Amino acid sequence: MKYDKNHALLETRIPGLPPPKSGKVRDVFDLGDTLLMVVTDRISAFDVILPCGVPDKGKVLNQLSLFWLDFLGMKNHLVTADVDQYPAALQGVKDDLRGRSMLVKKVNMVEVECIARGYLTGSGWKEYQKSGTVNGQKLREGYQNASKLDEVLFTPTTKAAIGDHDEAINYAQTEALVGADTAKRLKDATIGLYTKAADYALKHGIIIADTKFEFGKDADGSLILADEVLTPDSSRFWPQSSYAVGANPPSLDKQFVRDWLDSIHFNHQPPGPVLPDDVIARTREIYVKAYEELSGKKLV
Repeated sequence: MKYDKNHALLETRIPGLPPPKSGKVRDVFDLGDTLLMVVTDRISAFDVILPCGVPDKGKVLNQLSLFWLDFLGMKNHLVTADVDQYPAALQGVKDDLRGRSMLVKKVNMVEVECIARGYLTGSGWKEYQKSGTVNGQKLREGYQNASKLDEVLFTPTTKAAIGDHDEAINYAQTEALVGADTAKRLKDATIGLYTKAADYALKHGIIIADTKFEFGKDADGSLILADEVLTPDSSRFWPQSSYAVGANPPSLDKQFVRDWLDSIHFNHQPPGPVLPDDVIARTREIYVKAYEELSGKKLV
């Protein structure tokens, strides 16, 4: 295991196992019938992985995903997150894995990222200002930045490799990629899951402006909820207390880091700069706050 000076986990290595397949944040080990997903404390912004981590960020992402998997009730990829039930080969590193990992089933991932938008913000707001559309879907006039949309939008994207950008695709393109039946199931699941989560979150003082889901298919072809679910890395969380139409409220996610990077005129190209300790500490506070307010639990 590789930790930085703030004891943030940057890389996962397990004796006796081949190196993992690594994404921006997760390290995934192939155990044969199952996968071990380890959520590191790495942080990326503008598709650039920064050289320092945010302590406990991986635990927030992992434990919040576990909370939502249980709450949403949809068939999903989870086998267990109890490290004491992990295979013998993992018992020597179980303390490093505790709270930041899960064993999951292997599923055939659908090569579309499924985004639900309940509010008009970010790239959707920019497109709307130019053309009155979001992902090519025509919207009525009169929306402002951060407006609640009349209905939840399904705005899928392609899945890009690390360092590349996801590309927005319309519904017809989604059908062409995955077939009409799967496209409809993806849309219905995405909007249904978002709506259930957003209604819950609002009762806990948080607006979920938008979020990204990923799905796979089980052996019988049924849709499986997979990867991270409704975390600060895959969602835009706004405190309801500071929400007002016309401007984006402070987010309980990594927008704080993006704003700092823009303040130093970072060019959005690797290598990224090292974050100052105060930015790291504040980012950790934001992530922990998101977890504790949504789950009603203290971070383990």
